Amino acid sequence: MTARLKIGTRGSPLALAQAHETRDRLVAAHGELGAAGAIEIVVIQTSGDKFQSGPLAELGGKGLFTKEIEEALLSDSIDIAVHSMKDVPSRLPDGLDIACVLPREDPRDAFLSLAAPSLAELPDGAVVGTASLRRKAILLNRRPDLKVVPFRGNVNTRLRKLADREVDATLLAVAGLKRLGKADAATEILSPDDMLPAVCQGMIGIECRASDDATRRLLEPIHHVPSARRAAAERALLVGLDGSCRTPIAALAEFADGGLRLRALIARTDGGGMVETERLGAEADAEAMGTDAADELRRRAGPGYFAD
Repeated sequence: MTARLKIGTRGSPLALAQAHETRDRLVAAHGELGAAGAIEIVVIQTSGDKFQSGPLAELGGKGLFTKEIEEALLSDSIDIAVHSMKDVPSRLPDGLDIACVLPREDPRDAFLSLAAPSLAELPDGAVVGTASLRRKAILLNRRPDLKVVPFRGNVNTRLRKLADREVDATLLAVAGLKRLGKADAATEILSPDDMLPAVCQGMIGIECRASDDATRRLLEPIHHVPSARRAAAERALLVGLDGSCRTPIAALAEFADGGLRLRALIARTDGGGMVETERLGAEADAEAMGTDAADELRRRAGPGYFAD
């Protein structure tokens, strides 16, 4: 039997958990997809999975985790791609579209350590491992005494490295820990006031061919409009800043006072020169809020801000 719907995904435990969540939501919305063989999950190894030896920024940025999966979409080898939205570049290839966003999980960052009960209580000079320039920049801005080192690998790999004392602490997305049933591994949940999340952290996005109307109709019942509005604000900021893994950018859109609140910041990779802003507006203006916030950050940062 040929599968009615082929779901493309990376092969990490977290990526597979997200693909299974997508499959389960589709089956709940369309009972006929629950038949044996109706949905096939296709694991695709990406460049980001192959190359683990260096920082993402030096290897090519966010597209390393989506390129091969998007190529499979464009060649009709799969019907949909399931992504962590924070890994999706600001601009998509022609002919592809994020047609569906699932309900957002907790967007915050978790602090994990065997050396201290909280980030504030880490001793001077402690070693923190992270692959994220955003986390590095904010950490060094708040705690310039810390030593931040590259720390790659999936969630299980990083938890093992932490247990082996390769570093004193690390930071992981709360959403990923929850989806893997490992929320109790967190030593402390960091407030967005202290560690503003990555753009679209905690969101699962489903990509398909823009011309594939049949698949888009299948996705409509599981699309979560409130999460999509939040994504629109944060991704508009990313586009306005021409953001990538080479750029320390953080943003969080939340519903507040009957509208939308967007917080955003940029920083140099050494933690210096942090620039922050905030917008309050109507949900319908989400994208315009992100664009306007990006314009302000660019203006205040000045030319050459990201030269390092």
